[in-house]
Amino acid sequence: MNWWKFIAIIAIIFFVLSIVLKGCGKILSNIQSVPEDYTVKVETAGSLEEKYISMGKYDVSYYESPAMMSFEKYEIFYPTDIAQINEPLPVIVYVNGTGVGGSKYKALQQHMASWGFITIATEEQFAWNGFSAEMCVRYLKILNNYQEIDADKENVFYGKIDLDNVGISGHSQGGIGVINAITDQKHSDIYKASVILSCGNTEFSSALQWDFDDTLVKVPSLILGSTGKTDSQIASLESLQKLYNNIPNDITKVLARRINADHGEMLYYGDGYVTAWFMYWLKDDLDARNVFFGENAELQHNKNWQDIQINQ
Repeated sequence: MNWWKFIAIIAIIFFVLSIVLKGCGKILSNIQSVPEDYTVKVETAGSLEEKYISMGKYDVSYYESPAMMSFEKYEIFYPTDIAQINEPLPVIVYVNGTGVGGSKYKALQQHMASWGFITIATEEQFAWNGFSAEMCVRYLKILNNYQEIDADKENVFYGKIDLDNVGISGHSQGGIGVINAITDQKHSDIYKASVILSCGNTEFSSALQWDFDDTLVKVPSLILGSTGKTDSQIASLESLQKLYNNIPNDITKVLARRINADHGEMLYYGDGYVTAWFMYWLKDDLDARNVFFGENAELQHNKNWQDIQINQ
């Protein structure tokens, strides 16, 4: 074979492979970590759990804006008729787990927004330090305070963001990001409630130099994990209990583990109770309070949950 012809064939093969791999990468990047139909497919064992994992009453719209560095973009879901709602809306800031940017859990954000929240996430892949959450808060302040943001678009969020009622939720690496956001970042005092899902254990996080100080947590915190094999390694019961115990006892805190679920699924398997947690702390929903507190707290009697600890 002619040498130059051989080189040309090899070059063509590499070019085709690069196109194929690029296409595969794009397909993989669009695979959702949260199923669109999880709100009807996840098994519930309590009437309130079923209520709050169902879609809320609001239709939902989406807005995005370019963001600096590896954040890539701010991704916001909100009730479509936000202009007709006569009060500012509470906020949920999402902190990403490893390899799971905001664009991979759209259904989760849509569900929360359907209950009357504004949600915000980014594409950050290294969210453990809580800085992506910090930048989300800063961006929300801009949206809330300036009538004109984009020259060709009306700012529907102007005066509509309730910055006195901000919650934060993160899964896996994002759980550590939550702790750092509410203890170590500039706007740590803005958060009113937190959710920490399958948070990486201290040995694992220490090896990666994901430092945090859970003894500084000062907002009501819901800590959820699962009994699954992977979760028992990444977020063991022992490590979740250590996190729970390290949070000061004058802070409201709840710990529970879901059966028949594993690490990745905990991003959404507990979403009924995550929604209830934020509905109570950010919207004063008394039905939601009954999930966690009182003699007949539903969580205490739900067969899908175990290892429950509640400090009120």
